[in-house]
Amino acid sequence: MKKIIQAILLIGLTISFAQASGKQLPEYSEEGLRLVPDSGMAAVYAKPGVDLAAYSQVKLMNPFVAFEDGWERDQRSNITSAFRVTSSDVQRIKKDLANEFRLVFTEVLEKGGYAVVDAVSDNVLVLRPAIIDLKVNAPETARSGPAMAYVDSVGEMTLYLELYDAVTEELIAKALDRKVDPANKTYYTWNHTVSNQQVADQILRGWADILLKALDEARAVPAKH
Repeated sequence: MKKIIQAILLIGLTISFAQASGKQLPEYSEEGLRLVPDSGMAAVYAKPGVDLAAYSQVKLMNPFVAFEDGWERDQRSNITSAFRVTSSDVQRIKKDLANEFRLVFTEVLEKGGYAVVDAVSDNVLVLRPAIIDLKVNAPETARSGPAMAYVDSVGEMTLYLELYDAVTEELIAKALDRKVDPANKTYYTWNHTVSNQQVADQILRGWADILLKALDEARAVPAKH
C-alpha cells in the first residue's frame, strides 16, 4: 500500500503544480505512461499502444480508503460529544465506502457486459483503486442518530485508480480525479448514512461510467443506456 500512496502523492503534486502554474500536465509519467487527453478525469496516463479491447473481464481489488489530512482530528475535537467521531466511526465509514465502491463498480461494469471475476487470465483487467482525501461534512455517529447540519456540501473525495494486466502484472494505466458533492450549495441536510451514501453513489457511478466508456470505445461497442 505504501507504493500506492507514493504514486498518489506524486501524480497529485504533478497535477497541483500544473494547475497552479497554468502549465499543462507532462506528456509522460515517471513510468513512461502517456497522458490521455479528454479522458473525463483530472489526469489519465496509459501505456502507449495499449489495447483495452483485449479485456472482457475485470478483477476488482479491495479499495483503499483514507480521510483528508486533519479530518479525523477536527471531528474528534467536536465540542458536542454526541457528534464526536470515534475510531469506530472512522473504520465504519471507510468500510462502508469500500463496500459501496465494489457494489457500484460491479453493477456498472456487469451491466455494461464486463464480468467482474477473481480469476487471472489473458482477458482480465485488474483494477487497484484508492479513495483518498475523503471528507464527510456531516458524518453520522452511533450516538447522534440523524440530525440537521448546516453544510455547503455532503462531502468530497479523490479517486486514484491503477489498471494492470492480470497475467503480466504490468501497469498499463492510472488515473486521478477529485469530485465534490454535485449539489455543492449551502443548505441544511440530515447527517445520516443514507444521504451520504446517495452522494457517494453518484460520484462513484460517474467514475465507473467513465471507465466503462473507455472499455467500450476500445472495443467499438455502442454505449449502453
